[in-house]
Amino acid sequence: MTSVVFFGSGPLAANALETLLNNFKVEAVVTKPQPEHHKEEFPVLKLARQKNIKCLTAQNKQELSKLFKPRPIKNSQLGIVIDYGVIITKDVIDSFPLGIINSHFSLLPQWRGADPITFSILSGQHKTGVSLMLINEKLDEGLLLKQTCLPITSDLTTPQLTDKLIDLSNQMLIDIVPTYIAGRINPYPQDLTKPITYSRKLTKADGLINWAKSAEQIEREIRAYVGWPGSNSQIAGQDVIIIKAHIVNNNGQPGKASSINKQLVVYCGKRALAIDRLKPAGKREMSSESFLAGYKLS
Repeated sequence: MTSVVFFGSGPLAANALETLLNNFKVEAVVTKPQPEHHKEEFPVLKLARQKNIKCLTAQNKQELSKLFKPRPIKNSQLGIVIDYGVIITKDVIDSFPLGIINSHFSLLPQWRGADPITFSILSGQHKTGVSLMLINEKLDEGLLLKQTCLPITSDLTTPQLTDKLIDLSNQMLIDIVPTYIAGRINPYPQDLTKPITYSRKLTKADGLINWAKSAEQIEREIRAYVGWPGSNSQIAGQDVIIIKAHIVNNNGQPGKASSINKQLVVYCGKRALAIDRLKPAGKREMSSESFLAGYKLS
């Protein structure tokens, strides 16, 4: 079997590692060390230990570079990185004769950076995809091995789109890695005639709804921020997280909430949002009809 080294720490990484273990020989796993305050094992560490795979840990690029100076990898010509969260420097990349492949969840050069999935939904685009890329010392600027498109429907949330992209990425790795190792793929540059865009890590502040925005933009944010950071506001004097909403052709003062045909409606800068599901602080998720029955609008 083809021997590879896997780099990964985040929630996407364990799923990818499972796929690699079923299709390749994983010589070692490189991941972040588990913080002392975490009681449960990180999924990547747990899976690697269950499978009795050599584990190497590095918290930052300096530690990673130091880790690879004594050449701890003996058999693998190729590395694969997914959701590691640590910059991999050129000296580490050069430890692998065939380089390190990254599975990036966008159609590069679109949405380089830390959170391409969320920004694909926020931007309202109709398609995204997976780019298999040979990393270099720059941010997501490496040569491509393969790109595959995936449609974004108007109801997809970030967790749902993530699941679809993970499945697509796993299948691409199974198909492309052996072909690349066999020398039957010529890496090619990204198409720089297309717009170059950058994503970033979200903060808690991103989740605060600005009702002066259009209903279309806020609805995208609600779908994009499901899970983290959540789209939050105050309605009827209550802190709430809005889980699901749809656009309606009503107009009024931005931020004002009304009950229209037993449906909670909040006016936006342009049109309005009818709230389908929301979660008051300290309460369970509920329908807008249940919310209106329990809370009085001012």
